[in-house]
Order: sequence, then structure tokens, then C-alpha cells
Amino acid sequence: MSTLSGGDVFLKLETLQPTFSFKIRGALNAVAAIVEGHARQPARLVTASAGNHGQALSHAARIAGLPLTVYVPETAPRAKQETIRRLGAELIGCADYDEAESRAKQHAASGAATFISPYSHPDVIAGAGTVGLEILQQDPGVDAIVVPVGGGGLLSGIAVAVKGSGHRAEIVGVEVEASCPFRQGLDAGRIVHIEVGRTLADGLSGNLDPDTITFEIVRTLVDRMTLVTEHHLRDAIAGVFHNERLIAEAAGAAGVAAITGNTLPTKGRRIAVVLSGANIDSDVLASLI
Repeated sequence: MSTLSGGDVFLKLETLQPTFSFKIRGALNAVAAIVEGHARQPARLVTASAGNHGQALSHAARIAGLPLTVYVPETAPRAKQETIRRLGAELIGCADYDEAESRAKQHAASGAATFISPYSHPDVIAGAGTVGLEILQQDPGVDAIVVPVGGGGLLSGIAVAVKGSGHRAEIVGVEVEASCPFRQGLDAGRIVHIEVGRTLADGLSGNLDPDTITFEIVRTLVDRMTLVTEHHLRDAIAGVFHNERLIAEAAGAAGVAAITGNTLPTKGRRIAVVLSGANIDSDVLASLI
């Protein structure tokens, strides 16, 4: 990527975390806060997830001994659904992510459980922000940090951490053309409902919660947003495998796709790309490489 882009490109390997994505950071932080706040009466948890947050929260809930229900779109990769079940959470399938999020919030509103949003939750965002802090510690000279964007939790956390430190690094969010609620919302000046197309990047697909706290954070602190195509995503997954011997799912490789797809200014710059997740079904990976 450095040769292709004319810059110095580095990968932040969140693919090597427990449950193989950055989501473990926010999940553990949120569960720890709940346990500390409910010492005498442990909470029951509920969430919606395209897969990675569900896995991470299942892992954290299991450590804490808390019951968890996860609403997922039925199209979520098999590997993600199987891991959620294996970790002991109740799994409920829905038609798509938007339905999963709506039903999970309704579940929580009934008083039966505490809802932990995969992106619009202060503790989840704070946990994700540690990615940004680590990048600055490991490479203080970084010029830009490139971040995949679904609901905006990771992007918001990194933006808050980096801008709060006073560092000059440009914060760049990457959406997919098939599902770009931030691009359309920022153009409109408010959160808007979008038509979600089919995409390999299941983790970046879906509408924003109308109540999300991430939209204003992104609008205020993020310097640039860009889009990548399905072709860019396929090439990025294959390129990461062939050149770096690393596995990335489509959502996790969106930042790589922005570099290799020439959607960003890169020449002469030091760029950190967050490789955010590796949970891809083996047959899909095989077809791409």
C-alpha cells in the first residue's frame, strides 16, 4: 500500500483482538460500567448487531456472568452467528439490521433488559477511542487515521480521543457506496433515512438510529468522509491476504479499500489504517482470494 499510494501506510490490527474485531474494546468497557453500577442486582443485557458487536458483547457478558439477547439480521455471516451462540447469548434473527435495532430497543423499553447500542453508547465509544490513543502512542508523527464507518462508534471514539489530545492528524471516515447514511446525512444537515443496498460489508450496512449521538460527533470532529465501491472492497480483502498474510472482512477492510482505490490524498503522508475486523465466512474469503 505504501508503494501504491506514495505514502507510508501502517495497519492497526484490530483483527487480532479477542472475537477478532475492535468491538471488544467498547463491549468490555460498557459491561464493566454496568457491573459497577449494579453490584447488588446484575443486569440483563440486550443489543442489536450485524455480528461483531454481538460477538464482543457475548464475550464480555460471559466474563461478567450476565445474560444477553442479541438481535441480528438473518443475513449476518454464519461465523458471527455461530460464535454468538457458542458464547451463550440468546440469538434472535430479523429481516435486516434496521429491524434488529428496532426490536432490541423495544425489548429494552419494556424494562426487561439494558440496551447496549453497538455504536451510540458513551462507554462503547470511549472504549473504541482507545484505538486512536494507541495509534498516537505508537506513531506520534501520523498525518491521517483512516477508519471504517457503520454506525460511527469507532470513528467517533477515535475523533474524540485524537482531537481531544490536540494532535493534528486528519480523521477520515470510510463508508460503502451501498450504505452511506453519514454522507447523505451530512449533505442534508441532519440524519436521513436511506435506501440500503447490498454490500459485502455487512458490518457497515444499515440506517442510523435517529437518536444516535455519533452523528453530531462526526459532523463536528471528523475532517473527511469518503466512499468505496464493492470492487474496492473485494480488491482490498484479496490484497491484504496476498500481501500481508492477514484476514479481513469487508467492513474491516474499508480503510484499505480507500487507500488502494485512490479515494484519498496519500502522497508523502504517514497514514494509519484501522483494519477493524476479520470475521468473514471462509467460503466468501476463498471466493475473493
